[in-house]
Amino acid sequence: MADLLGKAAAWLNDQRVRHLSRPVTYVRGEHFVEVQAAIGHTAFEVDDGTGVLEQYESRDFIVCAADLVLDGASVTPARGDRIREEQDGMVYVYEVMAPGRFPHAKFSDRSRRALRIHTKLVDVQEA
Repeated sequence: MADLLGKAAAWLNDQRVRHLSRPVTYVRGEHFVEVQAAIGHTAFEVDDGTGVLEQYESRDFIVCAADLVLDGASVTPARGDRIREEQDGMVYVYEVMAPGRFPHAKFSDRSRRALRIHTKLVDVQEA
């Protein structure tokens, strides 16, 4: 029997890329690749150890895992990598990171086709 759910996940991933994403540039050191990314956000709550909950919100970039190829090698997002997003004549630079012990990236589907990358805005430049 064919993997019906796997085929459905692949179709949904294709629809996300075709209709819900925009081009961004993923950067690690001197290497970069342009990928299509859907934009999302995640709200985090972190206990600072004194009973106070600190709240953070990240800008998330949801990309096809297979598209993250730098210098000929497939990579997984690493803390400190950058994502550059151009909008309205400005370039917004986000750094891959998440607060506390939360993972900075995770698969957003069971078939591991899409990665949700958590980031924080670190710079704004003119395009």
